[in-house]
Amino acid sequence: MNKIETERAFIEVIRQHERVIYKVCSFYVSDEFPLADLYQEVICNLWAGFTKFRNECSVSTWIYRVSMNTCISGMRKERNRPKQNVPVAMLAESLVKQESMEENIQEMYRLINQLKTMEKTIILLYLEERSYQEIADITGFSVGNVASKLNRIKDKLKKMSNL
Repeated sequence: MNKIETERAFIEVIRQHERVIYKVCSFYVSDEFPLADLYQEVICNLWAGFTKFRNECSVSTWIYRVSMNTCISGMRKERNRPKQNVPVAMLAESLVKQESMEENIQEMYRLINQLKTMEKTIILLYLEERSYQEIADITGFSVGNVASKLNRIKDKLKKMSNL
């Protein structure tokens, strides 16, 4: 594949999975981690690895893995950078409109955002209706470990919602 064909193929893959990338990034958004920055970093990392992708897993699994690893790594790197304030208004256009969500869904996302990084990752994949095997492939855990962690996360969310 020549350079132009590679670029076109990459753009097509990104278009097909854009919502997934945004959704993963939106779980890691904060004042320190703007959505636009996370998204751009994910796209750069996907591009860097695109020609090396060996089809050992599905493209969507690869995209999830790169997206989550990028966001998690970005959080680690950002801790060492000087703090900047980013107006929330800048993010409003890119994020899912909160007012269109039902109150229960808003509450669920609020609770999920209080979870630890890997817990967020697992529950996000579960909410995307990924199989335990796919979640295991993406996170690197065994299927049994995914099931166990998912049950604990669900229990934790239930307890948090009753507070």
